Amino acid sequence: MTEPAVGLDAIEIWTGKCKLDLANTFAPARDEDPEKYTKGLGLRASSFPDTYEDIVTMGANAAKRLMDREGLTPADIGRIDVATESAFDNSKPVSTYVAGCLEQVYEGDFRHANKGERKFACVSGTQSIDDAYNWIRAGRNRGRAALVIATDTALYARGDPGEATQGAGAVAMLVDVDPSIVTLSTEQGIGSMDETDFLKPNQQFPSVDGKRSVQVYLSRMREALEDYESVAGRVGVEDFVFAPFHTPFPGMVRKAAVLAYRHVTRGTEIEDALEPEIGRQPREDDFDGRESFETNMRDYVDALSGTERYRTWYGETVEPTLGIAREVGNWYTGSVHIARVSALLAALENDRNIGGETLLVGSYGSGAQAEIHAETVREGWREGVAAADPFDRLAERHSLSFAEYEHIHDAHNHEVETEIEAFTEPNGEFIHAGWGRMNERKYEYVE
Repeated sequence: MTEPAVGLDAIEIWTGKCKLDLANTFAPARDEDPEKYTKGLGLRASSFPDTYEDIVTMGANAAKRLMDREGLTPADIGRIDVATESAFDNSKPVSTYVAGCLEQVYEGDFRHANKGERKFACVSGTQSIDDAYNWIRAGRNRGRAALVIATDTALYARGDPGEATQGAGAVAMLVDVDPSIVTLSTEQGIGSMDETDFLKPNQQFPSVDGKRSVQVYLSRMREALEDYESVAGRVGVEDFVFAPFHTPFPGMVRKAAVLAYRHVTRGTEIEDALEPEIGRQPREDDFDGRESFETNMRDYVDALSGTERYRTWYGETVEPTLGIAREVGNWYTGSVHIARVSALLAALENDRNIGGETLLVGSYGSGAQAEIHAETVREGWREGVAAADPFDRLAERHSLSFAEYEHIHDAHNHEVETEIEAFTEPNGEFIHAGWGRMNERKYEYVE
């Protein structure tokens, strides 16, 4: 008996309704070169939640939009998993709040749906998809689908080096049998170690060792790719049409992509073809010590990134995954999932027929763990990804002045008490409407 195909049947995106222009607003206020952000980080803007938005409203709004579009009711959903590293309760999961919101607008309820919250920094969105995949493959879903929501407000303390990479938004994904968008591979690779590169110990804003975090990201990604190859076989550059990576900022993806390309071309005809131009990849056995080997490898990687062959591959396979991230910043648990949508939207815009093609998806979470798996694009991908296109809504965001940015940052800082008027008008969406008797957050739907 053939196992049913399981994967993503629908995707929806909800972005914070305010925008900070990094080149024209943030950089001048910081007296810095705009290209530090647009070229170095690869970002043009960051998204921010308005005063009535938070991780619950963004997640619930993305979920409602998805359910309305797909004609779903609570009876069709057997599990709701929320992945976030912006949770405000150490006991009650965000998924219960999301379910409570949705029950305000649908007949029926989620009384018999399993609800949970996943935490492992940014990789937990992918882990939640894995959980849903396993739940369905185990036959415990009773014909129902799983709703996976990745939602975060990725804020940093003002003046922190990570401040320019901030972002806020949610991605809702329906995991089901016979999916319309992508099928998930059985094989996966993991790279995981106990690391202290990024953490939030009972604090809202993260403590980050920036240089260490980049090193850990690259190391865990390499280990995950090697582990994936141990079960799926050797990966080649022609095996996948796009490579969506976790994208804290596009500049980090540039670093990861060239290392991945070096790895998969090692000992291949591509390395042979590049040898007259940049030589062969250094082999550790050819050097007296590790330091000498690593120096030569860095030189090789620098040269590799400048070759026409590599630049062409990067432009076709990785660059299309970065379109949304450039406009919204880091969405933590949602980052790799908007990279997937970006890639598919690029294919749609260029009228590429990629049904049956493969995506190689690289997820990462600080602390630290990376996961590599493959996804096969389904024939119904065009309609599914067109419905999730967020660019019109991104263009409608309120553009913050720097003073307004400081106010909105204070409004979402748990340590600051401030009252400011909303910059946008809620319409057909859930909002944070105040506080209950046990200091719980209350939500309502605004027509």
